[in-house]
Amino acid sequence: KEIGADVKSLPIHVSVIEAMGRNAGWITAASALARKNKNDAPHLIYLPERPFDEDEFLEDVKELYDELGGVVVVVSEGLKNKDGESIVPPIFKTGRATYYGDVSAHLSSLIIKKLGIKARSEKPGLCGRTSIELLSKVDQEEAILAGREAVKAAVSGHTGVMVGISRVPGKEYKIETSLIPIKEVMMHERVMPEEYINERGNNVTSEFVDWCRPLIGGELPEFINFRNEFFK
Repeated sequence: KEIGADVKSLPIHVSVIEAMGRNAGWITAASALARKNKNDAPHLIYLPERPFDEDEFLEDVKELYDELGGVVVVVSEGLKNKDGESIVPPIFKTGRATYYGDVSAHLSSLIIKKLGIKARSEKPGLCGRTSIELLSKVDQEEAILAGREAVKAAVSGHTGVMVGISRVPGKEYKIETSLIPIKEVMMHERVMPEEYINERGNNVTSEFVDWCRPLIGGELPEFINFRNEFFK
């Protein structure tokens, strides 16, 4: 949201933000919660669950740049092409881990070279993940709950399990916990459902936003902007 306000104040470039998530795009998709007014950032969102199309990406960026002047794109670190290969080459491999170059830097260079538009990359990484200023009250409360339930399970003699959190169906946000065998969780990933990704693959749907919004525990701060419609 802050980067979006900065880009809007000086709309002369494209900012490509790289979010964590090698194979699952939940964190990348959650950036959509920053939007409140029309044309708020992020303007484009690309998830690893969909094959990345370079030509469509450049077309989308160019169209929005011509309209807005400044564009914010959020991409997953794990973007892959139609062949299932990373859009950036691996730097080196060790054991079963493969390290790749920065997707955001690659795409920024692509925008500059092929569109002739100023672009820059941002990779919050650990700074975003560890920031106490960005703590969600809901996340904090659920983390404490999960820890409490884990201690109870351990004291009761349960082993080889972890605490799972499930949402209770209904309009009001409620959760319940359960114990899940580690073998059902370890080395498995739950990816974004198709209904949460738009047809073009460059954004999320309103269904995802409605599902995700309760997790941040309230509205984000509003930035006053004299370009917004209510000032006209």
